Amino acid sequence: MNFRTIVAATAVVAAILSAPLSASAETAMVTDVTGRKVEVNVPVERVILGEGRQIYLVAALDTDNPFKRVVGWREDFSQADPDNYAVYLEKFPEMADIPTFGGFKDGTFDVEQAVSLNPDVVLMNIESKQATEDAKYIEKLAAAGIPLVYVDFREHPLTNTEPSMRLFGKLFGKEQRAEEFIAWRSDQIERVTDVIEKENPERPQVFIERAGGYSEDCCMSFGDDNFGKYVELAGGENIAKNMIPGTFGTVNPEQIIASDPDQIIITGGWWEAYVPGGAWVGVGPGRDRKEALRKLDKLTERPAFTGVAAVENGQVHAIWHQFYNSPYQFVAIQQMAKWLHPELFADLDAEATFKELHERFLPVDYRPGYWVSLSGTQTSN
Repeated sequence: MNFRTIVAATAVVAAILSAPLSASAETAMVTDVTGRKVEVNVPVERVILGEGRQIYLVAALDTDNPFKRVVGWREDFSQADPDNYAVYLEKFPEMADIPTFGGFKDGTFDVEQAVSLNPDVVLMNIESKQATEDAKYIEKLAAAGIPLVYVDFREHPLTNTEPSMRLFGKLFGKEQRAEEFIAWRSDQIERVTDVIEKENPERPQVFIERAGGYSEDCCMSFGDDNFGKYVELAGGENIAKNMIPGTFGTVNPEQIIASDPDQIIITGGWWEAYVPGGAWVGVGPGRDRKEALRKLDKLTERPAFTGVAAVENGQVHAIWHQFYNSPYQFVAIQQMAKWLHPELFADLDAEATFKELHERFLPVDYRPGYWVSLSGTQTSN
């Protein structure tokens, strides 16, 4: 049986299965973060997550059970963030039975499998947009009556996080919950930006290394977005801003030495699934602080950091990498503000903020371990 026949047959089955819609269901025209207008029956009851880590937001909406609508998801959560995967698995063991698949971007997404799961919508990250269009996945899914919408927490998070959250809220029938999260998130960012605007402090030169130690190459970083923009909001000057034209790129070791940053912030995580025994800094929920500090200190011995002020003065820090790909960016902004301007943010407690996020919006308890610092004047969790 060829693909077209499979799609046609499955579409008929899907139509039969989806016939008894709830009385509150309606057809809505939604706009995704690329500006596409897409017709979706809302609230959706069956969802495919094009990235498993979209669960970071889903959990803030369907807090009673973040997996009740998820009928399939990309297999990245367990590998990219095994610590939080384990936290959620402990409370929701049924998540282990959710069908997984490869990514749109790497060409391993299985359209036939997706159709067989009879989803009401597929939620896809915008970094997969080109590959999705090249493979005509949208058309293939549409042939089975399955809409696809794009969201973004990674490429342009400070622009697209709120629209993405509102889109999730509309699709899930949780608009009020989404607005509560958005308002609280905005307040948390303003606890930093209002102070920076009022005090206008001298901005330290900051180098952000993306996934330091993940490979032997040095050094991946961020341009004028994502962590690069977080640094600016926290009152720093991102040295890679004018070296990297897009969101992500690489800075040569010589450029780092010549820039002589005052502060270095390295993103880390538990990446044993990708780089077993790697030099990456294992920060995340429940991780061992002493081991993370040992590995962070070891990274300062690389040639790229030779003689720079940040290393000489102990202003080298590591922070959870997944702040770059979740709606929790405000926590990173607060913690970086404390590192960059300790005198201005002595009373700001990023860990307390993250705890409150868990208590107010998430179904799992907070566990410390998301950042460490070599600075003797800073308290690390």
